[in-house]
Amino acid sequence: MLEELAAFVAAAGLEPGSRLPAERELALRLKVGRSTIREALKRWQALGVVEMRKGSGTYLKAPLGDDAVHLSITVRLKQDSLLRALEVRRALEAEAAAIAARRATPDDLAHIRDCLERMEAVHLRYGEAPAEDWEFHLSIYRATGNPLFLQLVSALHDALFSFFTNPLNQPGFASRSFPLHRELFEAIAARDPETARAKALAILAITEEDLRAARHAP
Repeated sequence: MLEELAAFVAAAGLEPGSRLPAERELALRLKVGRSTIREALKRWQALGVVEMRKGSGTYLKAPLGDDAVHLSITVRLKQDSLLRALEVRRALEAEAAAIAARRATPDDLAHIRDCLERMEAVHLRYGEAPAEDWEFHLSIYRATGNPLFLQLVSALHDALFSFFTNPLNQPGFASRSFPLHRELFEAIAARDPETARAKALAILAITEEDLRAARHAP
């Protein structure tokens, strides 16, 4: 729906500051329900593309030219959303790694090791292991002994899990971070909070580099 809406905006020649047609008119033109239009506009508002003014209408804030529709929707907007989510992931994951290094029980460490080895085996065979990578990181959250971490991760599941599914369809997305997962486990097992935090941040730094590179990919 976002691509169709972007194509309509581009075809209409709307510029930043322009008022979009009412939801009813957009729904008729795009042949969808008003609720579909409303949800699409809310997503655009969250990404800073439009401003929805109560009692006035919806106004375009970012340009969407004919030659930029797909870039804006499939790369720029999604990339911006992912980078915002990555800030939250960085805050949670780095601290969880450090806490796990201090608190993990022998059973916790055994579980993290099992998850790591499953991830490594799948990655070696297929070149990626999204589900196993996710489980590895969840095992570290569990090892903090603080259930609020898992509650937060559960609430943010859609935003966080998207990182493990190559969200921008890039060849080798974040694959450079793969060896660092074992180093992260070793730091936790060695009861070294600062190194564990540094390894978690190093993994996420590679993720951010690859996300930002997507905008310039051919």
